[in-house]
Amino acid sequence: MQRNDQYWMARALRQARCGLYTTQPNPRVGCVIVRDDQCLGEGFHQVAGGPHAEINALQAAASNGVDNATVYVTLEPCAHTGRTPPCSQALIKAGPKRVVVAMTDPNPLVAGRGIEQLRQAGIEVDCGMLQTQAEQLNRGFIKRMRTQRPFVRVKMASTLDGRSALANGVSQWVTGAAARRDVQFLRAQSSAVLSTAVTVIADDASLNVRLQPQELGQELAVRQPVRVVLDPEMRLTGREAMFSIDSPVWIFTANPGAANNQLAAMQHVELIEQGLAGEKFDLDAVMQQLAAREINEVHTECGAVLAGGLFQARLVDELVVYQSLSLFGNRARGLFELGEISIMSDRVRLALRDIRQVGDDIRLTTVPEY
Repeated sequence: MQRNDQYWMARALRQARCGLYTTQPNPRVGCVIVRDDQCLGEGFHQVAGGPHAEINALQAAASNGVDNATVYVTLEPCAHTGRTPPCSQALIKAGPKRVVVAMTDPNPLVAGRGIEQLRQAGIEVDCGMLQTQAEQLNRGFIKRMRTQRPFVRVKMASTLDGRSALANGVSQWVTGAAARRDVQFLRAQSSAVLSTAVTVIADDASLNVRLQPQELGQELAVRQPVRVVLDPEMRLTGREAMFSIDSPVWIFTANPGAANNQLAAMQHVELIEQGLAGEKFDLDAVMQQLAAREINEVHTECGAVLAGGLFQARLVDELVVYQSLSLFGNRARGLFELGEISIMSDRVRLALRDIRQVGDDIRLTTVPEY
């Protein structure tokens, strides 16, 4: 049976997913080269600074040549010199007959130029095949390029009655081991894990990824997301567990001069001065700073105050709640500090995107309807 464009683009998307945990800050891209319904070569973009998907696929197909072939690529070939030379020119030199692109590149340095260069060279180009799936794979990169803000995922754990901790603050563990392991995959695909000094101190949280490369299905070492902590009063001391892990920590603070010598001397720690809006950070300004530092996706590990603040600022793109089949009662702590909502039209409405069982718990994936 002759396979169609959709089949081969789906295969290219599977290639792109191979870079799910490694490509930050670059997009995840896959490429498949086909002639006479046979795959000549395929590849994906593995790590920033390394060859792009098209180059890896061309190298895999080198012994066969790509004349009269069709190239399927999940993102428009780049048309500028960044960390690597432009892929559009490499494709032109290789000389395929046709290129099928899932989506145009939202990067203003490309933004249709790669497609135009291919067409000017006499290569047929079709765009839009499985575009929705390609965009879903690179939600963070797209949002950063279009809005100068990262994609924000708020992750919470709750009981069936919507409580995140006992009245005395104890929250370990609301959910089971399977759910906590599942969260590690969300952390691994994120560019940054965001929390507050209050949460880090209360839980002695490390905020790192605790999976091995084989669990992520990759050969590269596990890339640790940047750990971002909001600490306006500079409460962190450097003696917390998170600082024993040698991966980047960015601390947003209104008072960097209050950091003790131990913390200030740590090479993997950066203090970022951020002014306050009243008594709190302007969370939108924080997100703009993170995007300027090439953060595509933010994953939160936080309490009700920051989670509620992100919703009030309309910065949340996705809410993932792991819900245990247990009850804490009405005196336990809630999930979000949203202030008093007195009329129904002011409630935060959510659209369900996915629901599944993880161990003994339920995982709800939703998106806000602002």
